[in-house]
Amino acid sequence: MKKLIKSLSLLVLLILATGCETGKNLQTPSSEPKIDPNIAVVDVKTFKMIQDIKAVSLEWVGSSKENINGYHIYRKDLDKTDSRFVRVGTVEDKYAKHFVDDNLEPNSQYAYCISTIGENNFESNPSDARAIRTYPLFESVAFIDASSNLPRKVRVQWRPHELISIKEYILEKSTPTEAEWKQLTKVNNRLNVEFIDKDLKDNATYNYRIKAVSFDGIESLPSDIATATTKALPLAIGGLEATQNEPQKIILKWSPTTQKDAIAYNIYVSNDAEKGFKLIHKASLSDNTFEHSITENDKTNYYKITTLDKDALETDIKLLAPTMGKTLSAPLQPTITLAQINTSGVILNWTKGDERAVSYNVYKKVRESFFRSSETMIKDTKALRVEDPEVIRGIDYSYEIEAVDKFGLVSKRTKPATLTMPKLIEQKPEPKQTQSQN
Repeated sequence: MKKLIKSLSLLVLLILATGCETGKNLQTPSSEPKIDPNIAVVDVKTFKMIQDIKAVSLEWVGSSKENINGYHIYRKDLDKTDSRFVRVGTVEDKYAKHFVDDNLEPNSQYAYCISTIGENNFESNPSDARAIRTYPLFESVAFIDASSNLPRKVRVQWRPHELISIKEYILEKSTPTEAEWKQLTKVNNRLNVEFIDKDLKDNATYNYRIKAVSFDGIESLPSDIATATTKALPLAIGGLEATQNEPQKIILKWSPTTQKDAIAYNIYVSNDAEKGFKLIHKASLSDNTFEHSITENDKTNYYKITTLDKDALETDIKLLAPTMGKTLSAPLQPTITLAQINTSGVILNWTKGDERAVSYNVYKKVRESFFRSSETMIKDTKALRVEDPEVIRGIDYSYEIEAVDKFGLVSKRTKPATLTMPKLIEQKPEPKQTQSQN
């Protein structure tokens, strides 16, 4: 307030020795003024002027003579070296004694003079001029603050302006990369002193300032600048590992986050290291392992794990490197080395295809006719040999073998070994010879 009172004292009322300039320098919208030296000139001593920030009020003592029709008002901008007097208004009533010149610049000095309008659009010589300076813009709010570390938002608050003539506030915003100030919003009511700027970028810095606006539409000087930075996304977890030797599952392990306001983890999976990650599980903060059950053998997946905080912010998944996991493949199939059939039955020998094999399943297929066959299994054979005495001559048999590991994973079957015990050929008895009678 002291600054404002001091600025008000800068009022300058100057009486210029030469008065307004001659008629040929009086600019009008359409033509040069027509001067009649016989028309009475307004006495500059009767001038009263009151300034505002963007306006000046003029009062004078005019003339009531019959041939007087009003007054022309002229203004010169004294802060501009090449400025000239310009007609800025006309009062078309000789009994009027008041004129307001608005849309002026704050803290600027202007000179005014007045001419009297006579008949036939003639006017008097201009009066002597008087000068006055408009008030400077008033100060903005005395205090402004912006809160950092909020999730994608900034809370801006300020102290109510001390002038009760304030109608609203203009909140302006800029960034370190965009220095231009842009209007963010208008806040109505002098006592409304808070605004939350939403939908901002993560871990981004923003600058704010306030302009107070009076009821007559005059904006104050900008306030001090308040700076705030939004909350950063949660930190990524460390040490993510994924197994590659578990049967029909992939086990994930990771180092717990050290972020104090973290509340959970999101686990994502994709079969492509570059894209297509989808959420499969939300783990609690106390967990740092997850078992992903998969029905396929030798299945490769890629995993990413993000951290969630109390404000529902999540680690940027695009910045995380994927970790590969894989289910255990099925054991390799064995190799049949002997498939033989004799009168005692069928003998099969084979060798291991995989050291992981702990047992074998032998499948026996019996073709009983062209349209009919059946299959049985000799399960959990530990040896590398099997003998099957249950065979019948003339029937086709085929055998396939698969390996089984300790997890129960089963290899592919071998190619079928087909065997047939030939039928016995029946020998017909020779016909008896009869003796001939003599």
